Amino acid sequence: MNKEFFEAVQLLETEKGISSEYIFEKIKAAIISATKNTYGNRDNVVCEIDPEKQTMDVYVRIAVVDEVEEPAAEMTLEQARNYDPNAQVGGFVDITLEPKKFGRIVAQTAKSVIRQGIREAERELANKEFQNRHQEVVTAKINIVYPDTGDASIEIGRANAILPKSEQIPGEVLSAGQLIKVYVSSPKEDSGMSYAHISRKHPGLVKRLFETEVPEIYDGTVEIVSVSREAGSRTKIAVNSHDDNVDAVGACIGPRGQRVSNIVDILCGEKIDIVRYSEDPEKYIAAALAPAEVLSVIPDENGAKTCKVIVPDSQLSLAIGNKGQNVRLAAKLTGWKIDIKPLSAAGE
Repeated sequence: MNKEFFEAVQLLETEKGISSEYIFEKIKAAIISATKNTYGNRDNVVCEIDPEKQTMDVYVRIAVVDEVEEPAAEMTLEQARNYDPNAQVGGFVDITLEPKKFGRIVAQTAKSVIRQGIREAERELANKEFQNRHQEVVTAKINIVYPDTGDASIEIGRANAILPKSEQIPGEVLSAGQLIKVYVSSPKEDSGMSYAHISRKHPGLVKRLFETEVPEIYDGTVEIVSVSREAGSRTKIAVNSHDDNVDAVGACIGPRGQRVSNIVDILCGEKIDIVRYSEDPEKYIAAALAPAEVLSVIPDENGAKTCKVIVPDSQLSLAIGNKGQNVRLAAKLTGWKIDIKPLSAAGE
């Protein structure tokens, strides 16, 4: 029985990543907590576990007195010498308890304390896992998709988390066992629970994917200046090159478009516009409204980050985009409020 017990603890350490020392401490605390109530709620129950010898001893320490006042914690010399022939008044005798003879209530109490300890250890491990991966893209395995909410339980390393339906890419269908890329943000400890914001809609996901896919971004030659995204539909990303010999847009697109294509596949076919950043707001705003042709950008005279953009009449709907998406993403990308006008209304 001892061998099976220690093998189970070792298996728990291997599968959960929780140290056996921690588990043994929780088991000792659980047994002491569950059994000491039987002995007058006194701190006279002792549990010793020796992993090397694979032994566990539980005993109650009883004081030897002339006159017994607390039967659960004291006994007379005559009674004590039934356990230890050398017992003396003023000393103690240790009476071994057999764990397998513990009552049902004791066993249930111990089990509850042990489970709580394991949950605490799992939360601590999860918190460390999330802290180490803060603002990173990681590969997660889907354990289960809950049909009632659409939320997905996912596994990241040895930590588990929830990918809410609201943070999934609209239209994507997830299934158990599937591997997906997710963005980890805002890890924190809340009311004893480890929590991390897991998302596939966060703009940071696109940024990190480009850093992974494009060596020039990873080494700092090309910089991602800004990202605006409406997940599942379209993303605009502004890039700038710190080397005149390197084309920032071309580097992100990659040979035959392979780099951006790989990212599009991960994002379930989401369209990606790669925009060349410029310190000149007029050039930057015109580029951000691609694929529409822009005739002119007229900044507000009062210096506010507001402008009017003139486009050919035939390009008006393209510049605005479906339900205003193109201009909305361009405004978010540049930080400017953009008012688009057709050439025919330029006089106004």
